[in-house]
Amino acid sequence: MNQESIWSKRYQDAGDDYLFGTEPNRFLARRAGRLQDGSRALSVADGEGRNSVWLAEQGLEVTAIEISAVAVEKARRLAIGKKVDVRFLQADMLAPGWPPAELKAHFDWVIGIFIQFVGPEWRERQFEVLKQLTRPGGRILLQGYTPKQLEYGTGGPSAVENLYSEEILREAFVGWEIEELVEYEEDITEGSGHKGRSALIGLIARKPSVAPQ
Repeated sequence: MNQESIWSKRYQDAGDDYLFGTEPNRFLARRAGRLQDGSRALSVADGEGRNSVWLAEQGLEVTAIEISAVAVEKARRLAIGKKVDVRFLQADMLAPGWPPAELKAHFDWVIGIFIQFVGPEWRERQFEVLKQLTRPGGRILLQGYTPKQLEYGTGGPSAVENLYSEEILREAFVGWEIEELVEYEEDITEGSGHKGRSALIGLIARKPSVAPQ
C-alpha cells in the first residue's frame, strides 16, 4: 500500500470526524503575531486542513500540500465552513522533480506540523524541499516529537529514527538563522490522533536573505 492509500484510509476511517481535530496546532497558533511578518504561507503535509485554514483566518495567502485525496476533500469542506480561501494541492512533496518552479522561493512561511513520516534516508530530501519553497529571508516553522515521545505513545511515529532532536535540527539548518528552537513537554488534544502528554520540539529558522558566496 502506498503512502497516499495509507493516509487516505486513516482519514476515511475517521468518518465525518477530523482525525487531528479542526483547531490549529498550538505551537503554530501561539506564534500568530510573528506570522504577520509576511503574506504568503505554505502548509506541507497539511492533512485535513486545520493548520492551513487557521493560517488563512490570520489573513495570509495560503497554499496547502497534502498527499491524500480524502484529506484534501475534508480540508476543502473545513475551509468552506470557515469562509476562507486556501489553495489546496494534492501532491507528494517527496516526488521526483517536486516542487514545481512556480512554488520555489515563493513563501514567507513554510509550515511543517508533525511531518515525521520519513526516516533519516528521506529526511534530508524532505528538508531540502522545505528550503526550496522558502523565499530568501523567509522562515520555516516545524513542530515535531522528540524520542521521549515513544514513552508516552500519545501520537506520532513509532520509529525512533523518525523523531527530532535539537542536534538533528541544528545540523539540518546550518547556515540558516535559528530564531527559536525549544524542546518541551505538554498535554495536547488534537482530535483522536494526538492526545495526552507529549514530548515536543519546535523550530523557527530563517533563510539567509543573500546566498553565501
